[in-house]
Amino acid sequence: MPTSLTETTRPGLSVGPTSEFSLFFHVKPGQGESLREALRALQDTPGYRPGDYGMAVATIHEARFVLFDNDTRLAFVTSFDGPWDAYMEDFFTSGPTLALFDVIFRHVEGYEGLPDLAALKALINGAQETAAAYARNYGGTVKEIRKQQRVNDAFQQVLDDPKAAEALQHRALKPLLDEAGA
Repeated sequence: MPTSLTETTRPGLSVGPTSEFSLFFHVKPGQGESLREALRALQDTPGYRPGDYGMAVATIHEARFVLFDNDTRLAFVTSFDGPWDAYMEDFFTSGPTLALFDVIFRHVEGYEGLPDLAALKALINGAQETAAAYARNYGGTVKEIRKQQRVNDAFQQVLDDPKAAEALQHRALKPLLDEAGA
């Protein structure tokens, strides 16, 4: 099913149910190495480590921080399911996520710290830039993709079970088995 690229009423572009979100900050002078250390620590935090899926904001497809211009600039780039307002609400009401990002944002100019959510929202809105182009090659929401992974894992268990061999011979399962062998 083809999807069209549409500009939303809020920041970012959307493709199907997924939207992009990009923030660009100026790093406080002399904070580049401290920020790198904070990002390394974030990368090793449960829910943020590669392969961990227990993130508090469960609609995120991927997210990345990029230090550039000799560690004087920071980009935060992500894509997520659903509307921008719902994503921001999840972010601002997620204690664990907000606390982790507080450790990062304290190194950028204009950040006043928690618990001033109004100032944080203003900082994020001011740092946001809508992508000039946004493509998504694989459809599905995070919830759908995780379900597909669970179904595949269960199917692989069935395929590996010698007791299932007879049941798997049913002709109605041929398309599924052909796909599994592909």
